[in-house]
Amino acid sequence: MDTITKRELNQHTATVLARVDGGVEIIITERGRPRWRVSGYTEPAGALDRLQREGRYTPPSSEPLDWPEHGAGAPMASSRVDELLDETRGEH
Repeated sequence: MDTITKRELNQHTATVLARVDGGVEIIITERGRPRWRVSGYTEPAGALDRLQREGRYTPPSSEPLDWPEHGAGAPMASSRVDELLDETRGEH
């Protein structure tokens, strides 16, 4: 952590900000006493980042798995399909 005066900040603002951008935290003094601290800004983590840190979210794989191969089932008569739909809708 570096220390500079308020006057140095005023006269060399771009240089000071470049140092802060490089990761240096700077204390600014006024009349020999520390008054301000300047540090870089980091974007706050989003909701998905937080959930991932907490183990409550797993990001999708960049290489998804193939769809499973299922054999075709026995064909159904349309009357059986109608019966199943009626049961699902509660019309039995």
